[in-house]
Amino acid sequence: MNFIKVILPFFLLFSLHAEKVEVTSDSMKAEDLKKEVHFIGNVTVKQLDSWLKGDMVIVYFDENNETKMYEAIGKKNVVTFEVKEKKGFYKGSAMNVKYYPVTSKYVLTGKAIIDDLLNKRHVNGDVITLDMTTGNATVKGSKKKPVKFIFDMEKKK
Repeated sequence: MNFIKVILPFFLLFSLHAEKVEVTSDSMKAEDLKKEVHFIGNVTVKQLDSWLKGDMVIVYFDENNETKMYEAIGKKNVVTFEVKEKKGFYKGSAMNVKYYPVTSKYVLTGKAIIDDLLNKRHVNGDVITLDMTTGNATVKGSKKKPVKFIFDMEKKK
């Protein structure tokens, strides 16, 4: 197994951003042929003030060994996260969280909840897509569980 070939791009991505990333888990498995690295059991990913916790995190690479997607999976528990960036501060959870670093997009599925802590807004649905570049979000619900959006109105003075 060419472990260095698979894991090196993972760390190079974060070094380009000059931010330290720390991943802890019960175990790790690199799959060269699939171009994946699996972090399994009690996974915590930390980067600056942002963090994510899940039962499993898979890092997917493209044909050039560049990171194309991170997928956090909740098997026993939901995936929880807190993202602090210049443009926003979000806290939430879902059964599955996918992050696409090239487009800075998050896709949350299954019991998806996001709280926008800066703007005091809350949204939940079956699928939430959040574009961190534009700040745009789309939310899909179902007949049994419609989309719910809660926000504070400012009082007129």
